[in-house]
Amino acid sequence: MKIKYSKYKFEAALDEVGRGCLAGPVVAAAVILPEDFFNNEINDSKQLSEKKRKELDIIIRRNAIDWAIAEVYPQKIDQINILNASFLAMHLAVDQLKVVPEFLLVDGNRFNTYKEIPHFCAIKGDANYLNIAAASILAKNHRDSLMNKFHEEFPNYRWKNNKGYPTIAHRQAIEKFGITYLHRKSFKLLPEQLSLNF
Repeated sequence: MKIKYSKYKFEAALDEVGRGCLAGPVVAAAVILPEDFFNNEINDSKQLSEKKRKELDIIIRRNAIDWAIAEVYPQKIDQINILNASFLAMHLAVDQLKVVPEFLLVDGNRFNTYKEIPHFCAIKGDANYLNIAAASILAKNHRDSLMNKFHEEFPNYRWKNNKGYPTIAHRQAIEKFGITYLHRKSFKLLPEQLSLNF
């Protein structure tokens, strides 16, 4: 795994989590790692256990030159669509950085330019670049923590287990109990044969 992509000292890696969910925010993280930082346990957050992600989260926050996390909630997602909401979350995360990045390394294949800072989109970047993997860990942990809290408010949807993703149990709960303010109305919340009136 490469530590970073560019030769710039302050390269901010960006990743988001929660694009495919039916409920909850899309969350993005921005991370600037020191050029001499390396940890061979950091990997794409999807490949790590919850316990390992939490351990690495502490290491990343302690060692990063700077990091930030941002959320975009369903009301905005429904207004501007999930792709633009993902870009917005990334932009909001960069907004919060105290160190102004010279370059942005973005996980994925598309991105809206941020304040004319040069960027590169890396497909499967969280599996190939250490700094994107670090961002994916921070974003995943933050979003999971939010969904655990929302589970306490709406236990019927089992968000503690599914984190808002379209599992059978989640869809069955939507069919039975309707939707909450945390559901994305612009998403197909139920299969074609079932209707849902908002």
